[in-house]
Amino acid sequence: MRLAALGSGFRRRTGKDSERGFTLVELMVVIFIIGLLATVVVINVLPSQDRAMTEKARSDIATLSQALEMYRLDNLAYPGSAEGLNALVTAPPTLAQPGRYRSGGYIKTLPQDPWGRPYQYTSPGTTGAFDLYSLGADGAPGGENENADITADGL
Repeated sequence: MRLAALGSGFRRRTGKDSERGFTLVELMVVIFIIGLLATVVVINVLPSQDRAMTEKARSDIATLSQALEMYRLDNLAYPGSAEGLNALVTAPPTLAQPGRYRSGGYIKTLPQDPWGRPYQYTSPGTTGAFDLYSLGADGAPGGENENADITADGL
């Protein structure tokens, strides 16, 4: 009688109805698919990051080259190797005519290359009025691919 009092909505769970959830095989298949997708993404993203860092270095070098050219136009010469690129931010004390130096400098801050090292500058340069370059990912002269030096020559 007691079961009848509960009404017709009462059902006893048996067999497969009581087993809900995922099997180990289903979970392993999902984990394998996620791992496969992650591998594809990593393989496609990492080379793009290397290219992006190289392009950022090229962009920085182009900006610094333009700032050096503006410095030369105002001061009639490029900064020497002793003053370096810091001459673009603050007027060097050896400046012949300090009144010609642009108020606020030629760039706001001196950037680091994408690998966290300063850009290399020499004046006079071996290939022109100045040499401006990054040593690339390895931080050593020369190299290939992402380790190659990035210069102002290719701009």
